[in-house]
Amino acid sequence: MTTLEISVFSICALVNHPSELLCLTVLFFVWKQSNQIVALKVLFKSQLKQSQVEHQLRREVEIQSHLRHPNILRLYGYFYDQTRVYLILEYAAKGELYKELTRCKHFSERRSATYIASLARALIYLHGKHVIHRDIKPENLLVGAQGEIKIADFGWSVHTFNRRRTMCGTLDYLPPEMVEKTEHDYHVDIWSLGILCYEFLYGVPPFEAKEHSETYRRIVKVDLKFPLKPFVSPAAKDLISQMLVKNSAQRLPLHKVLEHPWIVQNADPSGVCRG
Repeated sequence: MTTLEISVFSICALVNHPSELLCLTVLFFVWKQSNQIVALKVLFKSQLKQSQVEHQLRREVEIQSHLRHPNILRLYGYFYDQTRVYLILEYAAKGELYKELTRCKHFSERRSATYIASLARALIYLHGKHVIHRDIKPENLLVGAQGEIKIADFGWSVHTFNRRRTMCGTLDYLPPEMVEKTEHDYHVDIWSLGILCYEFLYGVPPFEAKEHSETYRRIVKVDLKFPLKPFVSPAAKDLISQMLVKNSAQRLPLHKVLEHPWIVQNADPSGVCRG
């Protein structure tokens, strides 16, 4: 793992960013060695300890630092001082996908299919490395300079050598097996991809409810409803329905997601979103 001194960077900008785990700061620097803009994620050791997430951060760094895929944000290295830990990350020029989805309300089918295809390829790569992400959602996705989508947060990721029981991730994206506290494996990422596809097209996750208990109930029952507006094609609904299946073993495999007619007809093969 690369360890670097702060002096090898020139500061460009500073952004305060709310994290689910703790408050952090993201700074953008020019890496003098390569004249490359990178993001520096700054975490305070005191907050890591208070939130009891030191082990989670170590696991995140260990996993993300070994990943090399165009749709996964690179972790170049890290360093630390007495009070802080600094993660050196790839700079995603177009920022957070969540903000873009909020601005647009929902995405077109072509844009959604392009993103879903790119994420399916990234997840195939992750699962091939025995990694489950477990927290795919708009807030954990960034957009690169060319419009390509990138998975950016690996805080809940684990290796898949053993089936897991821990409930983790975000309520609206939890699969039935996590809600029911049964064992889960890489199939949870297929469920999350189905939820994400729905949210891209409709602007809200499918099982959202006013009360958490109602959301849990709808997830377990797979109470999937497709509103009349905005219009979404039958092919898109078919793909979503094949991913959001309670029996995890019956969810559409990721390589079949890429072969689905809706993806084939709508996704840009370059992975670059053109609106």
